Amino acid sequence: MLFNSYIFIFLFLPITLIGFFTLGKLKLIKLAKIWLLVTSLFFYGYWNPPYLILMVVSILFNYQIGRSIAFAKLGSKQAKILLWTGIGINLASICYYKYANFFLSTVNDVFKANITLNEIFLPLAISFYTFTQIAYLVDAYRGETKEVNYDVITYSLFVVFFPQLVAGPILRHDELIPQLHKLRNFVFSQKNFAYGLTLFSLGLSKKVLIADNISPWVATVFNHSNEVTFIEAWVGALSYTFQLYFDFSGYSDMAIGLGLMFNIRLPINFNSPYKAISISDFWRRWHITLSNFLRDYLYIPLGGSRQGELRRYINLLTTMLLGGLWHGAGWTFVIWGGLHGIYLVINHWWRKLKQPLPAFLGWSITFLAVIFSWVLFRAQTLADGLEIIQAMVGIKGIVLPGEPQGKLALLTNFGLELKRWSQLNYLPLLNGSKTMSILVLISLIFSVKLLPNTQELLAKMKPTWWWATWVGLSASMCLLSLNRVSEFLYFQF
Repeated sequence: MLFNSYIFIFLFLPITLIGFFTLGKLKLIKLAKIWLLVTSLFFYGYWNPPYLILMVVSILFNYQIGRSIAFAKLGSKQAKILLWTGIGINLASICYYKYANFFLSTVNDVFKANITLNEIFLPLAISFYTFTQIAYLVDAYRGETKEVNYDVITYSLFVVFFPQLVAGPILRHDELIPQLHKLRNFVFSQKNFAYGLTLFSLGLSKKVLIADNISPWVATVFNHSNEVTFIEAWVGALSYTFQLYFDFSGYSDMAIGLGLMFNIRLPINFNSPYKAISISDFWRRWHITLSNFLRDYLYIPLGGSRQGELRRYINLLTTMLLGGLWHGAGWTFVIWGGLHGIYLVINHWWRKLKQPLPAFLGWSITFLAVIFSWVLFRAQTLADGLEIIQAMVGIKGIVLPGEPQGKLALLTNFGLELKRWSQLNYLPLLNGSKTMSILVLISLIFSVKLLPNTQELLAKMKPTWWWATWVGLSASMCLLSLNRVSEFLYFQF
């Protein structure tokens, strides 16, 4: 079930809210939790019921392992064995469903073999709910779960709470479970509902009005990677840069908004990442909960920066390579992660020189580095990504719009070619919207750089008719566009 669908907005959400707060008003708190758990399981099972069994088994297994770890002696051999058993089984599950075909295809390519495996369908959200539970097992081993009452219903709801289930934010146990023990959270709050509905509407607008409308430009360029020209390559790369941002940050805003409707505060997952002035600043702003997970449960356990600069750089590269692999079973994702690992190594090395760059220069370098990395992230194959990058840097020639005999003719002395708009050989889809696509992308650059994000807008929100009209109009435009429903991009990860 998709957030951006009529069945979710007009049926599932109202029924779930009414049932939850009705039971809460009757002080049937346990039943209210069970209701929210059942509806969340229905939300997940609506997509593919058989995989609901896999998720339920995973939840029950991790709950029992977590309890066993928590009640074992802190730091004991028994606790350590239980921890590694739990992590191993979780990783085995995700490796089978997500990476088995990738591994076999790589073996076949390297050894010219023909090993086959029945087609394996990737269970929705397996990366998110598996990592959430691995973090819980580690926290149990550290002794951080003993003081809270983790009954099976509360724990299960922590994992499957439907706003964050499919694409995050990735939660830690102490970010959600304590809220499920507060009685006032089972009482309807007009304020929280108003803020939640506003945030949901803003996130829906990001997805439906922006991300979905620029997606055709992305598909056209990336589906014709060996044909694109200089400008087309940049249109495709920038379009995907913004499509991914507005799609995924829109989902996160909707998830946080839905949580607020139930009086649950989910962690912020985006903080204007395209305003970052360094690559480390970017990762403090982009997919914040994943960055925190990689830092706390991978980078620091590997040694972090505690064992010298060389080891620090190796840990950074290892963390980002695995972070890339987490996103998808393909070499393009691994290379994307490795590229960001190299970016971070350069960033930390430069910081040691104590020569800070001017803010605008730092932003420009960071933004360009992110754009080039997104090309590899989106490309179907490494060859396709390199074709587009070659076009972007001018290896295939640079043709710009302009009069060959006009004021810009001087540019031809530098190997550039000028042609009138009508003479430019654009792909069919861009041919009718080349000017519009460029204007839209330029406006989006300015908007993500200069305008406040949704959290900043929400902080300024006041219950006035102007706010109600603005939110109502944007929501109405989204609802009118839901006849062309599309999945969120991060569903595939």
